[in-house]
Amino acid sequence: MPDQDQVEQNDQQPVSRRNFLKNTGYALGGLIVGGVVGSLVRTNPQAPAPAPAPGAAPAAQDYNQALMYFTQEQFKIVDAATERIFPKDENGPGASELGVAFFIDHQLAGEWGFNSREYMQPPFYKGEKVQGYQGRLRRREIFDIGLREMQNYSMSKYQKKFEELAPEEQDGVLTAFEKDEVKLTTISPSGFFNMLRSSTLEGVYADPLYGGNKNMAGWQMKNFPGNQMSYANIIDKGFQKIPPVSLREHLTH
Repeated sequence: MPDQDQVEQNDQQPVSRRNFLKNTGYALGGLIVGGVVGSLVRTNPQAPAPAPAPGAAPAAQDYNQALMYFTQEQFKIVDAATERIFPKDENGPGASELGVAFFIDHQLAGEWGFNSREYMQPPFYKGEKVQGYQGRLRRREIFDIGLREMQNYSMSKYQKKFEELAPEEQDGVLTAFEKDEVKLTTISPSGFFNMLRSSTLEGVYADPLYGGNKNMAGWQMKNFPGNQMSYANIIDKGFQKIPPVSLREHLTH
């Protein structure tokens, strides 16, 4: 067992075991994403934290805006494609501003991307359209193939990457996939497009806790109240327009 001098000497190191456990204790029970641990443990505990500029408000940090599955190239394609599916207009922000690409990325990194709650054993038969996808590929694999083929089609037709195309050219690529004009042997182009479109709408209107619908702006466009704990205080007052509430707010109270 170390004596008192050794303990004191160890605690004077830039990152001691005691300080590491003390600092990371604040993160126990929560979701650690990206650089959260790095922000809790400084390389030099004696150094003061940098002071904010005079009059400047502390910068808000959204740790949901971090990639969990996509590569940077894949993310750029999805960000551009979802913006064409749900573009910004006079009613409010589009998919890019709402963080929809992050939502899809997070879904693919989890159970949805692995089809973990679905029966995925052979034999596989082509189903009717009303039956949805009937195959061996998981959603993350379908996205990998679909995004790669979108890029290939874009380069072949326009000699530019999808994210570099003009909006009307991007619409042309998406329409070609929607109408099965792109000839693929591995996946159904229209099946991939429909999955991308559905995921886009889910990202626009899902709870912000899951990465999309940033600042609940998707809900605000629909006057949707979100996840209220109770309506008991207004249930007898007729129709009320109330600001939306995210599940995140319930977790912090």
